[in-house]
Amino acid sequence: MPDARLLVGFDHADDAGVFLLRPDLALVQTVDFFTPIVDDPYWFGAIAAANALSDVYAMGGIPVTALNIACFPVDCLPLDMLAQILLGARDKCVEAGVTLLGGHTVDDPEPKFGLAVTGTVDPNRILTNAGTKAGDCLILTKPIGTGILTTALTRDRISLADVPTLLPSMALLNASAALVALAHGAHGATDVTGFGLLGHLREMVRASGVGATIRMSAVPVFETVVTLAAEGVVPSGTKRNLAFVRPLLDVSPAVTEVQLQVLADAQTSGGLLMAVPADQAAAALAACLAAGLTAAIIGDCGGEPRLTIRP
Repeated sequence: MPDARLLVGFDHADDAGVFLLRPDLALVQTVDFFTPIVDDPYWFGAIAAANALSDVYAMGGIPVTALNIACFPVDCLPLDMLAQILLGARDKCVEAGVTLLGGHTVDDPEPKFGLAVTGTVDPNRILTNAGTKAGDCLILTKPIGTGILTTALTRDRISLADVPTLLPSMALLNASAALVALAHGAHGATDVTGFGLLGHLREMVRASGVGATIRMSAVPVFETVVTLAAEGVVPSGTKRNLAFVRPLLDVSPAVTEVQLQVLADAQTSGGLLMAVPADQAAAALAACLAAGLTAAIIGDCGGEPRLTIRP
C-alpha cells in the first residue's frame, strides 16, 4: 500500500520528493551530483551545490540541511582540489542559510560532486509539475545554453572571458525565483537542468494534461550559443533531449533545427520555469527583474498536452 504521507513521489518526474510530517509541515528531499563542468574546483563546488539546492526551491520549499556527496581520485589529483570543491559548496550553503551536516567521500577515478538536501514546505503550497493550468503564462528566470557553452569551453572554442555571466548564472541560487513564484500564485514550477527547457516543460505538460506554447524570440539565451550550435558544438545530452521530446512537438516552419537544439540544451543549474496565472504574470516578471534575474515571459499554457514552438 502506498504511504499516504508521501505527497510527491516519482510519478510525474518532479524535482524532489515531499513527505508529510504534520498537517502544516512537510519534508522536501532530493539528491544531485555530477562530473565537473568547469575547470575551477571552487566554482564547480558552488555550481553543484546551487544545482542540488534548486530542486527544493522548485517545489516551493526552503532548504534546511545538506550532506556532501564526493567522488575523488585521491592518488591522481591533489587533495587541495577536493578542498576547494568542498569550500565552494560550503559557501553556497552558507549563502542559502543551509546547515551542512557532513557527507561522504569515496575514491573514484572520475571526480563527481553534489549534495543530498532536506528542506521544508507548506503542504498547501507545494509547486509540482502537475499544477499547470490553461491560461497560465510561463516565466523562465535564467538564460539557457549552459550545456553548449560548457561543451565549447572543453573544446577550446571559447573562453570564460567570452561569456563572463556564465559561471555566476549557474551558481546563482533560485531562492528569489521561488519566492516570486509563491508570492504570485504559481500553479506549477520546475527547475531547468539536464533535460533542457523542452524536456522539463514536457514533464509539466504530461503531468498537468495542459499544452504549452513557447515563443523562441522571447526565451533568454546566453550570447554566442546559437552561433556555436550552428557550428555543431552541441553536447550529446542535448541531442538526446531533442530526440526524446520531438514526438510531442508542433514546430513552426520558421523555427530552425538549431533553435530547437538550443531549447533542448541540457542545462546545469538553470533557472525556474514557473506557470503563473495570466493576471499575475506582469507583476511576477517585474518582481523577478527587480531581484536581478534575467527573466522573461516565454509562452503560455492551454490546449492539448503538446509543445508548440513559434518564432
